[in-house]
Amino acid sequence: MSTMELWDAYDSDFRRIEGMTLVRGEPVPEGCFHLVCDVIVRHRDGAWLLMRRSEGKHHGGMWEASAGGSALRGEGPVQCAARELREETGIVSNDLTELGRVIFHERRTIYVEYLCTVDCDKDSIILRPGETSDYRWVEKGELFRMPRSELVTRRILCFVEELDA
Repeated sequence: MSTMELWDAYDSDFRRIEGMTLVRGEPVPEGCFHLVCDVIVRHRDGAWLLMRRSEGKHHGGMWEASAGGSALRGEGPVQCAARELREETGIVSNDLTELGRVIFHERRTIYVEYLCTVDCDKDSIILRPGETSDYRWVEKGELFRMPRSELVTRRILCFVEELDA
């Protein structure tokens, strides 16, 4: 039996709505948003980490240029980002730089994007069964040449483009 995933509700000004809890899979009420945090990982040598989504997931088999997911109830954005980074890549770091926030009214989601620059062994990435099935490090040019049919998180490219690689 799986446990219910609970989220805090936010307003469009990124303020937590006290006394309101959202449940994964249930509709998010009008005027409310749930928080998702993404971490873009850049190696000190300039390469970017791509993670392949497991086949059973939405967009399974596609690559994403970030590790991320929904913030759990009581979890702030930095805590969420660090947890998702650890769970999806095995990278343990609190050295996260916020790059920006994107609000998707249609999805009732606020995305907070972070950068984590690492100096780890490139073979040390740990896959999470059911979440990720592969990884690879790519140069910035290769990342931008990837077709839409292979790369899930296109909005991440906007942030990568602004970073010095």
